[in-house]
Amino acid sequence: MPTPHTDVTTAEVEVATDVAALRRSVVAGAVGVFVHWFDWAAYAYLASTVATVFFPDENGTTGLLAVFGVFAVSFGIRPIGAMVFGPLGDRIGRKRTLSLVIFMMSGATLTIGLLPGYAAIGVAAPVLLVVLRLVQGFAAGGEFGSAASFLAETATRRRRGFGVSWLEVGSLLGFLAGSFVYLLLSTGLDESQLTAWGWRVPFLISAPLGVIGFIIRNKIEDTPEYRALEANDTVARTPVRELFRHHKPQLLQAAGLMAAMHVPFYAVLTYLVTYETDHLGHSAGSAALLSTVISLLGLVLVPVFGLLSDRVGRKPVFVGATAALLVLSTPAFLLMRSGLAGTWIAGLLLGAILAAILGTYAVWSAEIFPTRTRQSGLSIAYNITAALFAGTVPYLMTVLISATGSTLVPGPYLMVFAAGGLIAALSLKETAGSALLRPEDVPDAPSERHEAPAA
Repeated sequence: MPTPHTDVTTAEVEVATDVAALRRSVVAGAVGVFVHWFDWAAYAYLASTVATVFFPDENGTTGLLAVFGVFAVSFGIRPIGAMVFGPLGDRIGRKRTLSLVIFMMSGATLTIGLLPGYAAIGVAAPVLLVVLRLVQGFAAGGEFGSAASFLAETATRRRRGFGVSWLEVGSLLGFLAGSFVYLLLSTGLDESQLTAWGWRVPFLISAPLGVIGFIIRNKIEDTPEYRALEANDTVARTPVRELFRHHKPQLLQAAGLMAAMHVPFYAVLTYLVTYETDHLGHSAGSAALLSTVISLLGLVLVPVFGLLSDRVGRKPVFVGATAALLVLSTPAFLLMRSGLAGTWIAGLLLGAILAAILGTYAVWSAEIFPTRTRQSGLSIAYNITAALFAGTVPYLMTVLISATGSTLVPGPYLMVFAAGGLIAALSLKETAGSALLRPEDVPDAPSERHEAPAA
């Protein structure tokens, strides 16, 4: 029998192709972020066990502080990684740095999972742990800039915000996955089993995930924008010099957007657990449950806000979110004092505001840089603000509350960074639907390949 004829328009084929291409790009771009945050969560939750394995056990507090010190050092080295991988990606392409950073991160993570403890090899164990965490942090310094540049340059204009927002979905998924694996280990194993071998499981799991990510990234093509630079022989030879000479305002604006993301991210998703147990008297289980629910809320809302920014613009969404954070941060912490119900309402409110910021900051930051220096600008702005403001949130909150005697300190602290993000956002032009290739990227080139901006 003859096959029934079905009319398929060219537009329908293009939409299907765009969706399939976006899906491949999202997987390739977000997989490294997932692996990184999975490892981050596992290391953080297993800190006390890692301290027992790698540091002398005469003083448990000293060992724990040493583990967190190693954790902090891995944050501190990220700007150095950014200064290497950002310019490298602008010179040799997004694909190559994407593959390189996930290979380095996964290799170091696997080696940590196989590393003998202090009882077996003595002082070499903590030394090797420090070295491997430095390798991880160095590689992580190149992950965001590579992935954000890649996703921005492979998504179509009308779906760019939605596509890039999945970068943060990957980070939330990785964080949740690491937390879930820790929960399984801590409930299924006793302390001796966890110390003997259980702590290795998350690190060994992340290795095959990294291999899969490396294979996916190694098979993708580089972005059309970067290939246009190559075809026209306009790839930047000294992107960092070009960035600081011609694009310092954009670098500062991106840093403002990113600082307004980093601080509420760590305050809401990590510090809030400690705040609830230490200052509100809630149980650890209740605090952990709220953190999980906020993360799940983010998984749903982040791509929604990314899509919304494609429809109405980056500026209305980000300005609205930072303005809400500025106005509602202190009232939210006041509300938490009213009891468990108030804490949940305030936590979910802050989580929704954070989701709006997460859904827009990366794509807007990517769009304000020209292609020649995009990866350098994103990498440097992201990792310097992370080193200065992200990892210091729990420490500074603890010190400021102790010094002032007020448990409302987190509210004004969030307000400071909300104000900075709002100022940066108001100084920026709307970029939704804009071409990523600029005249300085490819002189005399035709307009970007993607479809016209959405109305």
